[in-house]
Amino acid sequence: MARWQWMTAGESHGPGLVGIVDGVPALVPMTTALINTDLSRRQKGYGRGGRMAIEKDQVEIFGGVRHGMTLGSPVALLVKNRDFANWAESMSPEEGTPDRVVTRPRPGHADLVGGVKYQHRDLRNVLERASARETTMRVALGAVARGFLRELGIEVRGHVTSIGDIHVPAQDYTLAEIEGTENSPVRVVDKDSEEAMQRAIDRSKEAGDTLGGTFEVKAFGLPVGLGSYVQWHRRIEGALAQALLSIPAMKAVEVGAGFSQADVPGSAVHDAIWWEKGQGFTRLSNRAGGIEGGITTGMPLVVRVAMKPLSTLLAPLGSFDIESKEPFLAQVERSDVTAVPAAVVVGEAMVMHVLADALLEKFGGDSLPEILERVHRWGAYGREY
Repeated sequence: MARWQWMTAGESHGPGLVGIVDGVPALVPMTTALINTDLSRRQKGYGRGGRMAIEKDQVEIFGGVRHGMTLGSPVALLVKNRDFANWAESMSPEEGTPDRVVTRPRPGHADLVGGVKYQHRDLRNVLERASARETTMRVALGAVARGFLRELGIEVRGHVTSIGDIHVPAQDYTLAEIEGTENSPVRVVDKDSEEAMQRAIDRSKEAGDTLGGTFEVKAFGLPVGLGSYVQWHRRIEGALAQALLSIPAMKAVEVGAGFSQADVPGSAVHDAIWWEKGQGFTRLSNRAGGIEGGITTGMPLVVRVAMKPLSTLLAPLGSFDIESKEPFLAQVERSDVTAVPAAVVVGEAMVMHVLADALLEKFGGDSLPEILERVHRWGAYGREY
């Protein structure tokens, strides 16, 4: 059972999104400013659509924090939907006759399969929750995890590695280089790639099409020993893969060198071990992405995620009405051309949720000072091993 447990609720055009995370240690510094910073980061990116002009997400803390410190009780958050003012009657929880009924499922979305599964004849009941708007609260709760991890000296940051067929040169980018992508409209390190990506996005928009891409998330400052090889569900790369693939539109995850390792001999894959007095063991390279045998090595954690092109096309694909069974071209609710830069921030949040849980599994403790003491002792043990 997870020690860091969280859940979200709310619909895309409902009053707002709510979330709760249990297991947060006491005495972790926590403010709305920290959470709002990540919410703002999620809304940025060249190629975003109209919803980002409507919503300026701001969090309200409803429980678990007092005077800037967590209490050890569940942290409860609310992010209101500004657009609800235009949907108050349509999304009312009270009895009434639904309007804005959707009977035309859009290809690539959860509309049709969700309608079949939950026996909805109004597919708005599906698309409202299946919407990527839900990731707003994932990011807000992830910022709570960020506050916890930072106190332990762990920083999690991501950047875009491709949009469409434009790829950033593959390098082992530093934390400072990745943090610098906050000033990039497509969240990339390389300026030449940045310009090419923006041109590709413009072309796709003119064609009524969308673009996917890939991004990388790295965690710096992790201790050795998170995760385990003793049972399948305790291998940390498994938890990371599940978390990242749970993000809407994500279709593949790789750790370290990932898929490319299948093409080369073992001598070009594995990381030689190095030992130095006073520092302990490390690796001379990091092709494993900071994980060996389901356990963190102390090297930076590296995961990459592939995002499919967004399903809502301005030049829509064909579908059939579930009531009339007549063919039609899929309707457009709203659409971004690409959301890969925003997906980076959601990916960071999901990685941080997994790491927060793994840290609590390894070190336990009810308060930040207690956990810090255990982490420091563990670090000293590792340097002497």
